[in-house]
Amino acid sequence: MRIAVLALPLLAALAVAGGALAQQSRPEPTPVSPVTVMPPTQPPKVTATWPAAGQAVAPGILVLKVSFDQKMLPGAWNYAAGAGGEKPECVRAPRLLNDGKTFVLLCSTKPGKSYAVAFNGVREGGFANEAENPALTAELAFSTSKDPSIYTLKSAMKAASLKDDEGPVQEAPKLVATTP
Repeated sequence: MRIAVLALPLLAALAVAGGALAQQSRPEPTPVSPVTVMPPTQPPKVTATWPAAGQAVAPGILVLKVSFDQKMLPGAWNYAAGAGGEKPECVRAPRLLNDGKTFVLLCSTKPGKSYAVAFNGVREGGFANEAENPALTAELAFSTSKDPSIYTLKSAMKAASLKDDEGPVQEAPKLVATTP
């Protein structure tokens, strides 16, 4: 019993000394990379669309194009049905072009129809600039003629004044397999 009584204060002293040694050998904190703080911005506004508001275009394949006055986030967008027309059938996600301001979306339309699209009809998760400030809500109404339909993506891109590298569908980067 006497050994146990003497061992307790000795163990406590060793624990305190060990803690002091552990504190002395602890490395200094590593600074974390800085956070980018964006200045306040005005909400982005739609500056141009294709088709233009009120325009009648050939039916079939359509590359819907919307441009904003500011650089935008590539993964933030919202297309919804607008008032006074049908929403064209479109692929799920648009592509942001290299200018950082223009989105293109592959759609399909029918002859002799009125279409209406709301951009940021639902503001949350919608189009936003690089500072994550949501764009103002805008609507586009257009119609399709009874002209012959556009059946090729190349023709639809030409109608929208897009270059070959500005297609609405972009191939995913090829993954390169690596071996350890």
